[in-house]
Amino acid sequence: MMIRYASYFIAALLPLLLFRWFAPASIGEIDFWLLWLLAMVLVSLPVIYAEVALAYRSAESPLAGMQKLTREADASSLWRSFAWLAALVSIVIAALVVSDASNRILVALTELNSVPNIPSFAVGAGLLVIAVLLSLLGAAPLPIGLGLMIIGLALGVANGLPTISFAMTDISLSEWARAVALALVSVGAGTGLYWFGQHLVSKQTLLTSSANHSEAATTKNQSTAVYRTTKLVLPIWILQLIVGVIALFISGLNLPPIAQLVYGLGVLFVVSYLLHYAVQQLSYKFGLVISLLLTVGLGVVLVVAVPTTWLVGLLVIISSVAVLLLSVFVGWQMKISHLRKSLNFGNEGFYNLWRIAIRIFVPLALILALVGWVLQWIS
Repeated sequence: MMIRYASYFIAALLPLLLFRWFAPASIGEIDFWLLWLLAMVLVSLPVIYAEVALAYRSAESPLAGMQKLTREADASSLWRSFAWLAALVSIVIAALVVSDASNRILVALTELNSVPNIPSFAVGAGLLVIAVLLSLLGAAPLPIGLGLMIIGLALGVANGLPTISFAMTDISLSEWARAVALALVSVGAGTGLYWFGQHLVSKQTLLTSSANHSEAATTKNQSTAVYRTTKLVLPIWILQLIVGVIALFISGLNLPPIAQLVYGLGVLFVVSYLLHYAVQQLSYKFGLVISLLLTVGLGVVLVVAVPTTWLVGLLVIISSVAVLLLSVFVGWQMKISHLRKSLNFGNEGFYNLWRIAIRIFVPLALILALVGWVLQWIS
């Protein structure tokens, strides 16, 4: 049952986890909010449509699906890099939020005069190992993580919300870069998570049909007649908008020690699903045991050896390249007839708008955002 709602949990959880890393210093910058809304429409929405359409077309998880789709399109195996990068993005996100959570927990324990005599990097590595073990539970920890994070944030809100002064500021490429990051990384667009979630739902549906002695082929044909990507994508996108606005308002919230501990515990449960996704992708090539070891090893190295500011930069670069690969492959490599059938829009005009966005607006927005990040890092 939890698999069916995994995509919605991710859409609600990622903004709470990541918005603070990409929000401007002054949350009241009206122009930034407008840029974020523009990026959500022009970049995030088309990319989520693409993910769900590819999940339906391939009937496989991202890594296996990209192999199938590139063969079908007679395209270079280079485009399969998207699936590998998407799995890596999930590990980097996990490392970033676990590293931050370990620092928060240590600060909270210090304020409570209960700090253990353990180096901070060891705490982060231990938390990541725990998250990997929880990943064996699949999507089950997601509602627990959301509940604990909401409790932690509610305890912080009880102490008062931060004061926000709204004003218009000068628009810059670096501001656009942060807005695009919020519209992609912080809501999971282009990470393969929605593709993976839709694949799990389809797989569960087929297994249920088989258990009820129904023909899988018949079920698939029936689903083709009623399938609409919009029915899945729009609820996810609207949820992202709502939670995104909430996350922007509370991104500067100061949590008391107990709230920090509760919030940090919730983060572990959420991160476990990200690592579950990475392990499942890697296991297609390496098997479950080796994939678990690879995920643990890479995650621990990132948590222990890489500062959080560097992790943010690494996350921006890898995710931008991944989404760029996805948009170019979908927009320029796949057959038009395959995409039209997979998206199954009720109106041809909607399909044409989506195709223009995925072929032109998304790549252009990503390139401008990368330029903005480079200018910001140089300065």
